Amino acid sequence: MSGEPLVAPASATPSSFVVDVRRGVRRRPRRPALVLATGFLVLIAIGTSILVLPIASASGGWTHPLTALFTATSAVCVTGLVVVDTATYWSPFGQLAILVLVQLGGIGFMTGSTLLLLLAVGRRTALSDRIVAQESAGAQDLGSVRTVLRRVAVFTFMAEGVGAVVLAIAFAVHYGDAAKGIWYGIFHAISAFNNAGFDLMGDFGSLAPFASDAFVLVPLAILIILGGLGVAIVGDLVAKRHWTRLALETKLVVVMSIVLILGGALALLVFEWSNPRTLGGLPPAQRPLNALFESIAFRSAGMTTISLGGLTGASLLVAIALMFIGAASGSTGGGIKLTTFSILLATIVSTVFGRPHTAAFGRRVPELVVYRALSVALLSVALVFGCTLLLQITTGANDILPIAFETVSAFGTVGDSTGITRFLPDNSLVVLIAMMFVGRLGPLTLVLALAARARPVRARPAVETIRIG
Repeated sequence: MSGEPLVAPASATPSSFVVDVRRGVRRRPRRPALVLATGFLVLIAIGTSILVLPIASASGGWTHPLTALFTATSAVCVTGLVVVDTATYWSPFGQLAILVLVQLGGIGFMTGSTLLLLLAVGRRTALSDRIVAQESAGAQDLGSVRTVLRRVAVFTFMAEGVGAVVLAIAFAVHYGDAAKGIWYGIFHAISAFNNAGFDLMGDFGSLAPFASDAFVLVPLAILIILGGLGVAIVGDLVAKRHWTRLALETKLVVVMSIVLILGGALALLVFEWSNPRTLGGLPPAQRPLNALFESIAFRSAGMTTISLGGLTGASLLVAIALMFIGAASGSTGGGIKLTTFSILLATIVSTVFGRPHTAAFGRRVPELVVYRALSVALLSVALVFGCTLLLQITTGANDILPIAFETVSAFGTVGDSTGITRFLPDNSLVVLIAMMFVGRLGPLTLVLALAARARPVRARPAVETIRIG
C-alpha cells in the first residue's frame, strides 16, 4: 500500500482518543470535515487580504473589504457571483489572484471531498461497500491517499490544459490578438472546469458576445460537464468502458446528467423561443445550442450567453431546480448532488411500484443511504427557504422569484444572477457570503456527520403504523 492509510480502523469512533507520544497525553483527533472547512476559511481570508490591496484593482485604489470578501468567497467556493465586474474592476494581478483562488478552491474541494467521503464510507461498513467506495474514488487500495491526489491532479490539469489550448485558439481568432487569446483561454478553461462562472468579457455580460461562436461554447460546455462529473465518475467510465460493469453511482450520475441537460434545454426552448430578451433575440439556428449551453451551465457553472434577468418565470423555476440539484459528488460542482436527487427519485419510483426497498439498475440501495439523501435534501430546502426569507426581509423586494434565484445560485455555488447581486445592500451580501460557504461545504459536512453518528443496531423498536396523505 502506498501513502497514508485512508480508512480508519473499525474500532475508531468520533470519541476515540489518540496518544501524543512526545507529550504523553491523550487528545481527541481532529475532525476531517472541520479541517477542510478551516482550510477554506483560511484561503478566503488570504484571498480577501490580497484583493483589498491597491495592486489588485484596475484603478490602483483600495478595495472595500466587503467587496474583497465577497469576491474571495465566490472564487474559493467556485461560485462566480460578483458585485464588481471582473474584467474592468480588477487589475491583471487581481484577476490572476481570483484565478488562483478558483483553482485552489476547486481542486481542494474535489480532493478533500473524495478522500473524506471514502473515509466516511470505510469506517463502519462492510468490506464489499468499502471496495465499491475505493473503486469509485479511483484508489488502487483501501488506503491510498496518494493515488487519489495524483488522479485528481492529472485529471484536472489534463482537462484544463487541453481546454485552454482549444479556447486560446478560438479567442485569438476572435480578437486577433494571440497574447489575449492565450490569457483568455487559460482563465476561462480553469473557470469552466471548476464550475466557477468568472469571466473576462466585461459589463456583466458573461458570454453574450460568443452566443454565435460554437468554437467557444462547445469546449466550455465540455469542461463544465467534466468538472461537474468529477474524477471518480470519469475514471470509472474510462476504466470500465462497458455499461454493465459501471458502478451504480456512475450509472445514476450519467443517466441523470443526460436527462437534466436535455430536459433543461427543451424547457428553455419552449419557454424562451419567442422571448426577444433571451433566446428569441438570437437567430433560430443558434437557439438550440444556446439552450443546451444554458442547461449545462445552470447546474453549477454560472456562465451564460443570454440575459438571465429577461427569463420568463417558468424558466427561472426550471433554472432554480437545476441549480438546486447540482453536479456529482466529489466534483467541482455544488447543489445537493445528482446522487442525492437520483436516490430520492429511485425511492419514489420503488414506492409507486410497491417495492419494499429502493432499487436502481438491478441494485438495492441501503436504507441508511436513502435516509441520508432525504436528510440532505430536506435540510437544504429548509436552508434555502430560510435564506430566501432573510434576503427578502433585508432587501424589502416584492418579487420573490429573483431573490429565490439568487439564493439557490449561491447555495448551489452556481454564480448565475438575474442582475440584482451588485445592487443588494451590505447585510444581504453578508447573507449570500454565508450561503456560498455553507452551500459549498454544508452537504458534505452533513453527510460526514451522519456517517460518523452511525451505530450498529442492537434492538429494533416495535412497529406501529401511521397515516400518510
